[in-house]
Amino acid sequence: MTGYELRPFRSMADYRACVRLQEETWGEGFSERVPAAILKVGQILGGVSAGAWAPGGELAGFVFGLTGLRDGNVVHWSDMLAVGRAHRDAGLGRRLKAYQRARLLEKGVETMFWTFDPLQARNAHLNLHHLGAVVREYRENMYGDTDSPLHAGIGTDRFVARWEMTSPRVVARMDGAGPPGDVLDPDGALRVLGWVEREDGRPAPGEPDLAAVDESAPGGLLMAIPSNLPTLMHADPGLARAWREATRAICRAVLDRGGEVREFYRGPLTSDYLLTP
Repeated sequence: MTGYELRPFRSMADYRACVRLQEETWGEGFSERVPAAILKVGQILGGVSAGAWAPGGELAGFVFGLTGLRDGNVVHWSDMLAVGRAHRDAGLGRRLKAYQRARLLEKGVETMFWTFDPLQARNAHLNLHHLGAVVREYRENMYGDTDSPLHAGIGTDRFVARWEMTSPRVVARMDGAGPPGDVLDPDGALRVLGWVEREDGRPAPGEPDLAAVDESAPGGLLMAIPSNLPTLMHADPGLARAWREATRAICRAVLDRGGEVREFYRGPLTSDYLLTP
């Protein structure tokens, strides 16, 4: 992951390249794309509009967010992060978040929020495992129905990630440390959503164990999700919707009562969230 230049957008050509990458990521004509004018204004008002440029001059990825007030505190809301297909799985998303964090800490901003789909294992792995964010909010169909093929048929339920950028947890993760073994023990966790493998080899959700959410679980609660949602959505949209409904039930039961999503364990067919009730 060498040779990439991370820097703010400086010209209208930069901003337009970002708009093109949004459409490549979320679909041609994506109605929720951030236009060049807002990308520029965001920078003026203390936000971050920056990209990662490949050695050949191509925009390989970008991050965009706005800074403002939430509950009376100055925070940053990271609205979008995307990495081009040819540059994925090489750590560029993590580098963009690190760059964003560094620029905000220079301004004295220490808390960042963003949203991500609870069923997207790639994003969950980055956000919880590598970055050390936690989740305390679940927003059902937060963005309504969109025209992006990434959301078709399953709505836009979202986790709200909370990133306390100077906390020991985040500092350790940014330094490359994994989850400490003495915080929660997944082997001693109580499973509240399991799965079964169908005859076609695809994972199907089990029945959410909502009663177990209220039980004492010092090791936390385990909730499964499919490890490859895009493939599942393409092959069986109904099965993807079943996963949405099952995970929504568990997440609302835990987070609406003050719980938290703490860790993510990625697997080949399914992955697990670790929640604390």
